[in-house]
Amino acid sequence: MSVLFSYIILGISLSAPIGPINAAQLDRGARHGFMHAWILGLGAMFADLVYMLLIYFGVAHFLDTPFMRSFLWSFGSFILVYTGVETLSKIKDGIQTSSTAEAKVGKSFVSGFLMALSNPLNILFWLGIYGSILATTVKHTDTAHLLLYSSGIFIGILVWDVIMAGMASRFHKRSNETVLRWISIISGICLIGFGLYFGYEAVRSIFF
Repeated sequence: MSVLFSYIILGISLSAPIGPINAAQLDRGARHGFMHAWILGLGAMFADLVYMLLIYFGVAHFLDTPFMRSFLWSFGSFILVYTGVETLSKIKDGIQTSSTAEAKVGKSFVSGFLMALSNPLNILFWLGIYGSILATTVKHTDTAHLLLYSSGIFIGILVWDVIMAGMASRFHKRSNETVLRWISIISGICLIGFGLYFGYEAVRSIFF
């Protein structure tokens, strides 16, 4: 049980650093409440599951080829810059919070899924961290334990997803329009910043 708990902590630790998903969750939760922020994080978690399965079945190394890295950096840059610009463009019309019923939850899921799926840093994480866990666990234990430890990582990611959604939804409930406007500005700038970084890495991978 203590080993499982350590993997849960690992999942939380890997999710906690600020990144595109956390920035998007903060903005989505402030605008639409807990459910949208949580669903966006859930979409990102499903992308993580895709990478985990690819690594488990030994077919993920083609993602680390120069062509795929360039493609993913470029695609990730487009997704993040587009989302960031969309976030900032909504500020011109005023910040209007809405309930889950009024906004499309599916859009939050797709946004989170595409952000995580097109993030090359996610690939490096799953190839590096999970790949090493897979190699070590297979040597010393059976498949059941591997699934248990993998589940621990995802439980940790899910716990952080709930924490982030809860934090973001507090702004939805208690903040005035000025605070929500600044949350959107900061989130949009962060997303565009990550997108420009991804674009820089795409150019580097193609021309250098």
